[in-house]
Formats: sequence, C-alpha cells, structure tokens
Amino acid sequence: MRKTDLTIEKMATTGWTALPVSLAMVLLATPVLAQQVSREQDIVEMRLGQRILVDDGSCPAGQIKEVSGAQMTTTGVARTRKCIPRLGPKKR
Repeated sequence: MRKTDLTIEKMATTGWTALPVSLAMVLLATPVLAQQVSREQDIVEMRLGQRILVDDGSCPAGQIKEVSGAQMTTTGVARTRKCIPRLGPKKR
C-alpha cells in the first residue's frame, strides 16, 4: 500500500469519527431552556420528550407543575404531570 492510500484512508475514518463527536459536543454545550406558561391550556402542541413548566398554582408552595410528552400514542403525544421543586425566583 502506498503512503497516499494510507493518508486517504486515515482522512476518511477520522472524518466519520469527528462528525458524531462534534455533534455530541454541540448538543451538550447547548443550554436547556424550559418553556414556562401560566395555564396548561396554553400548551398548543407537545413533542415527545419536551418538558414545559406550568405555573397555575395547582402545586404546593415552592413547587411548579412540569408537563412532559411521555409516550407516543395513535392520537398524539400522551402527557404526564408532576410537581417539581421551583428553581430560581418566580417569573411573571
């Protein structure tokens, strides 16, 4: 095998390895921004895995309702609701 063949082969395998690694680094570096609404009726459509904070007063003090798209069904995305600790000051 000639030296140029090795160089081309090395570039091809390095490129395929670098792409997923760089994509993973970009996704990990992106801050997670949770959407917050005041009523659950304000949520128009929800994607699978999406989490939305709902500040409707239905949870105890110091907590906020989290609605998440949990499971794909034939009619769309099934939602789950739970109260989680409120982080940071209350937004208006």
